[in-house]
Amino acid sequence: MNRRFLGSMTTIKQKSPILAGNFAIWGAMFSTIDCSLVYMRKKEDPWNSIISGAATGGILAARNGLPAMAGSAVIGGVLLAMIEGIGILVTRFTAEQFRPPTFQEAFEAQQQQQNASAQ
Repeated sequence: MNRRFLGSMTTIKQKSPILAGNFAIWGAMFSTIDCSLVYMRKKEDPWNSIISGAATGGILAARNGLPAMAGSAVIGGVLLAMIEGIGILVTRFTAEQFRPPTFQEAFEAQQQQQNASAQ
C-alpha cells in the first residue's frame, strides 16, 4: 500500500508540469483566437467562444492528421457550446431576481406600505 502511494506521488510530481504546460498552451491559444474574433466581428457573443474552442482543438491536434483535427475541433466546439449554454441558462434563472419592478408592482407595494403604517 505504501509503495503504491509513493509511486503514484512520484508519477504526479513528474507529470504535473507537463499537464500545466498543456493547459497553459490551450488557454493562450483559446484567448488569442477569442480576442481576434472579438476584434474582427466587433461583437462579444457566445459564438466567439464556441468557434475559439473548435479552432483551438483543431490546431492543437494538427500533428496527428486531418481526422484527429476534425474530431478535436468538434469536441472543442461542443464542449464550449455546452459551457456557454449553461452560462446562459444560469443568467436567465438568476436575472429574474434583479428585474426592476413594473409600475403596477411598485404601486401595489407602496399601497401595502401605506396600509401597514396606517394601522
